[in-house]
Amino acid sequence: MREFLWGMLFMASAVAAMLFLRFYRASRDRLLLFFAAAFIAFALNWLAIALTQPAQEGSYAVYLLRLAGFLILIAGILDKNRR
Repeated sequence: MREFLWGMLFMASAVAAMLFLRFYRASRDRLLLFFAAAFIAFALNWLAIALTQPAQEGSYAVYLLRLAGFLILIAGILDKNRR
């Protein structure tokens, strides 16, 4: 059941990334591009969790993708406020 839910989270993050890319093409706002990149990182995080099952391995390496996603979001917000 957990793998199914992780798959749904992967799909939801991937769909959000595609929507942000679509909105970026329409508006050319760089913040949307940062959001798309962050959600791609989140989608890869959920995919890695589903494939490696970190609860059994005790690995924290897959969560670095989530950290990268949040850092991309922060960079996008700072970039938007800088201009």
